[in-house]
Amino acid sequence: MELEPGLHRIGNDIVAAYLVVTPAGVTVIDAGLAGHWRDLLSELASIGRSLGDVKGIILTHGDSDHVGFAERLRREHGVPVYIHPDDAGRAKGGDKPANAKQSMKLGATAGFALYSLRKGGLRTTWLTETVDVRDGDTLDLPGAPRIIGLPGHSAGSIAVHVPDLDAVFVGDALTTRHVLTGRVGAQPAPFTDEPDRAIASLRALLPTRATWVLPGHGAPWRGGIEAAVASVEKAAAAR
Repeated sequence: MELEPGLHRIGNDIVAAYLVVTPAGVTVIDAGLAGHWRDLLSELASIGRSLGDVKGIILTHGDSDHVGFAERLRREHGVPVYIHPDDAGRAKGGDKPANAKQSMKLGATAGFALYSLRKGGLRTTWLTETVDVRDGDTLDLPGAPRIIGLPGHSAGSIAVHVPDLDAVFVGDALTTRHVLTGRVGAQPAPFTDEPDRAIASLRALLPTRATWVLPGHGAPWRGGIEAAVASVEKAAAAR
């Protein structure tokens, strides 16, 4: 799906990944689930590009529904995978902290589970090699993506700011559709290691003044980062 020229999404409001497309090539941001591989190929073909145009993939964190096809892209096509070192172990299949009990509704939770199964959520291939990125880095990749540290959802969670697209990709730092309850709107994401820290970290996104806020779960938000952060903070205060 083209959101605007140079900005594409694969997947859907349950699990999504993104493509930054420039004349110099393509940067992939997050890798969804293993079964999103076909969606990646289809989206590239629809814009006259191929896997040879993909210059790098950036993971906002190391959870399985963001690692998806990353190792296949790295192993079979030599595409480097960038991730914060504090999440590299998670992306390689390491243990993650146990989260607190989650709010959920049967229909939404079942829909998330079924979609994950259909898209290969039980056959994740964990990474074997990664490239470290840290807060403040600007990568030599299409779109000149800049890394913003957002610890909280996980220790090494990051956002990716692409100024030319007026877009910030936030992974699970926030969500616009809660996968366990179905609630829509900008709000805290479930399965967060340190919820209070995650909310506090969002303030680091405000200087971007980005119009597009692009989460790993939920609809793209085009109402601006300030409104998105305010909505998350309000939802967190109401819990």
